[in-house]
Amino acid sequence: MKLFSVLFFFLSIFLMSCNSPSEVPIDTTIEKVLGPNILLVIADDMGKDATPNFSEGSIKPNMPTLQSLINTGVTFDNLWSYAVCTPTRASILTGKYGVNTNVLEVGNDISTSETSLQSYINLNTNNAYATAIIGKWHLSNNAADPIIMGIDYYAGILNGGVPNYSNWTFNENGISSNSTTYTTTKFTDLAIDWVDNQTKPWFLWMAFNAPHTPFHLAPADLHSQGNLSTDAATINANPIPYYMSAIEAMDSEIGRFLDNLSTEERANTVIIFIGDNGTPSQVAQSPYSRRNVKGTLYQGGVNVPMIVSGYGVNRVGEREDALIHTTDLYTTIANMAGVSTSEINNSKSFYQQLTFTDSEEREFVYTEKEDGYAIRNARYKLMKFDNGDEELFHLITDPYENTNLIGTILSTEASNEKASLISEATTIRN
Repeated sequence: MKLFSVLFFFLSIFLMSCNSPSEVPIDTTIEKVLGPNILLVIADDMGKDATPNFSEGSIKPNMPTLQSLINTGVTFDNLWSYAVCTPTRASILTGKYGVNTNVLEVGNDISTSETSLQSYINLNTNNAYATAIIGKWHLSNNAADPIIMGIDYYAGILNGGVPNYSNWTFNENGISSNSTTYTTTKFTDLAIDWVDNQTKPWFLWMAFNAPHTPFHLAPADLHSQGNLSTDAATINANPIPYYMSAIEAMDSEIGRFLDNLSTEERANTVIIFIGDNGTPSQVAQSPYSRRNVKGTLYQGGVNVPMIVSGYGVNRVGEREDALIHTTDLYTTIANMAGVSTSEINNSKSFYQQLTFTDSEEREFVYTEKEDGYAIRNARYKLMKFDNGDEELFHLITDPYENTNLIGTILSTEASNEKASLISEATTIRN
């Protein structure tokens, strides 16, 4: 009898192996564990002075969701973006500097001939990922462009902002309508619905327009700033608490999105949170001021927050001071999706820095505007403008750029560093 049982077992295995693939039940959820889900959250006009876990700024929003990501992930101190949002978004989408895409300022349109990050991932993973951009596009005025560039689903606002967060033009895959739902909530609703319908790993680019102007009081259940006046004169007189309410509302809605994920899906998701450029001048906090925030090449305009947490992030509650550029998200996110290349276009992966503290790092980081550029290494930063003006700072001793070394007698070290920075920038720009 025992022999018969053994023979029956092996016969069963043999017969099962002879079944055609179509006869084998398919688990439609299996694709979900083939690669991690990737969530890229972009906050609009949120500098380090408005972000927890950075020393800049004395007034901070209450952000328990982001604080949880900080506690379980890596905070990056030296991410450089562009001074305004459009070229930052283009740099992430293409892995290229603006000098190579002609997207240097707001109003410059992305060429649909560029290979988007979403297309690159799927070209190199046999179309393994579902992709979406939900929220702010601001790379062109053509509603079809996101789909043309290989994003499976686009919904949000095409322009840089809205005149009213609760009365605005909504675009979904090229079809426009009016929405009266608070934008941050609407984008979150859409994200939840989209993710719920996916049967394979997903890459969601979630681009909130908060806390971009107009400054306003967010819905009361989403923030802790209190029952403030909504009078325009009161808001203009002190916009900071209103600005903070929009940030807190965004944090609440990010939390709602993450809470909607199952335990298994949440564990299989990596989250990247960044600001797209520095804080607007009206709400800038010390050590920043109106002269060196959003729209400028100073640190307050281009040195923005980034936190990475979740699947594959083995450094817990740590800081990283490596020089990183927003272009680097292109290769890093591709690595997360399973692509092995460490450098694409102007993008250098920082994927290993999510695990190791001694990974290879950039020697230089660069950014630009239509009228000039900035470049730095670990010690010095140079800004050079088309009108001939130059500014050189020793960031170790002068991290907030109070003393321009140009016009003084430069030390041998400073002279050599300046020459090195100019040489690298010339290579990049040519």
